[in-house]
Amino acid sequence: MSSKTLLDPSIWTGKLASGGWREGAGERAVVEPATGAEIGRVGMAGPRDVAQAAERAAVAQREWAATPYPERAAVLRRAGGLWQQHADEVRQWLITEAGSIPPKAGVETDTAAQECFEAAALTSAPLGDLLPSTQDRLSMTRRVPAGVVGVIAPFNFPLILSIRSVAPALALGNAVILKPDPRTAVSGGIALARIFEAAGLPEGVLHVLPGGVDAGEALVTDPRVPLISFTGSTNAGRRVGELASRHLKRAHLELGGNSAIVVLDDADLDAAVGLGAWGSFLHSGQICMTTGRHLVHESLVADYVERLAAKADALPVGNPATEQVALGPIIDAGQRDKIHGLVTATADAGAKIAAGGSYTDLFYRPTVLAGVRPEMPAYAEEVFGPVAPVVPFTDLEQAAGLAAASEYGLSLGIVTRDVAKGLALAERIPTGIVHINDQTVNDEAIAPFGGTGASGTGSRFGGPAANIEAFTETRWITVRGQAASYPF
Repeated sequence: MSSKTLLDPSIWTGKLASGGWREGAGERAVVEPATGAEIGRVGMAGPRDVAQAAERAAVAQREWAATPYPERAAVLRRAGGLWQQHADEVRQWLITEAGSIPPKAGVETDTAAQECFEAAALTSAPLGDLLPSTQDRLSMTRRVPAGVVGVIAPFNFPLILSIRSVAPALALGNAVILKPDPRTAVSGGIALARIFEAAGLPEGVLHVLPGGVDAGEALVTDPRVPLISFTGSTNAGRRVGELASRHLKRAHLELGGNSAIVVLDDADLDAAVGLGAWGSFLHSGQICMTTGRHLVHESLVADYVERLAAKADALPVGNPATEQVALGPIIDAGQRDKIHGLVTATADAGAKIAAGGSYTDLFYRPTVLAGVRPEMPAYAEEVFGPVAPVVPFTDLEQAAGLAAASEYGLSLGIVTRDVAKGLALAERIPTGIVHINDQTVNDEAIAPFGGTGASGTGSRFGGPAANIEAFTETRWITVRGQAASYPF
């Protein structure tokens, strides 16, 4: 397959990948956020399409689960190689469709390949335990495929946040129905369908159904889909969790965040400013792990704000497809207006805009807010934009209290020359992820990822143990040499 033909629009325009390329309930334009131009049209699924996909997937899954593990591993390895082979084409879609700067797009394609290679190894992982028994029998547990896994993925890192569930779920013998965000359905959905198609995945094992809320709810409630893997906002995740619990099915929820970076009094200030800028401004702050709160010791806070503001003012913002920029566009006008509303409400409450606070079209300037109090909107809420609110603290007790005072518990960064002090402080702040001398945005295919509280239901993705737990069920099995006898 030529790299020019992987995402040939003639294959997928207006269609769904569901046991072949089929017409869906409708179509939607693919819009480049940097220009507003239409760059394609994807098929849109409705509840009927979801039901048909679930029926096909349930049938295909049984044969796929029975496929010898070396064959399943080979499909995943081929998929990993295809991500590498077609990286340039996929990266270009990530730049135009998702507004990614090229380095961020490269991280996505590299991670997609790595997720597939790691998933290939899962196929031969030990999937059970031998148990002691008080009776004359062999007793064991075995991890078996969940069945059909529903994956709902967001727009911000559309490829990574799809493949990190799709690849291990497939490797472990499941079928998958993927509902990517319609705004990034090519790079977060169609690309996966085409890669796995080329890798030799049997037809019907993976379905890609871009769709709206009705399609998402149909997927969560379909009785043939016993497990949901959802990444998205906390509000939407609560709805998914409610529907899943009503239908007595498991839901892995990776949700929002308002992560803090804590800069202690012994920190290297220039290093801390660099970390804070990257954590808040990468991909225009549209990341669940984005550094949404900057807690800085009072002895450093004035210099920190001055240097962070200077860095923000110097960062170029523009179209990543045509310019060398640090920040691309916000995904759409609704998200931009939410960001600006939180910034202006915080300024109206008495904070100072030290940098940014303005936009042109969908290009929002990296923003630094000083004089912030914890109750102000841009500090207290998840902004999901390039905004860095800075709050001072006087001692470790106050720092721990400020960092822990959030409904979210996803990621935490602590900057200090005293690593032991940093680790001790982290013990007092409940989060799923901690980075000492780093900012809050980090991810690796082999590391468990997830948060607590309003950030989700814990570390559900990444690494063999977490992925096996996420995408299989436990079966207890006993074996006797002859039939057991009982009193009656």
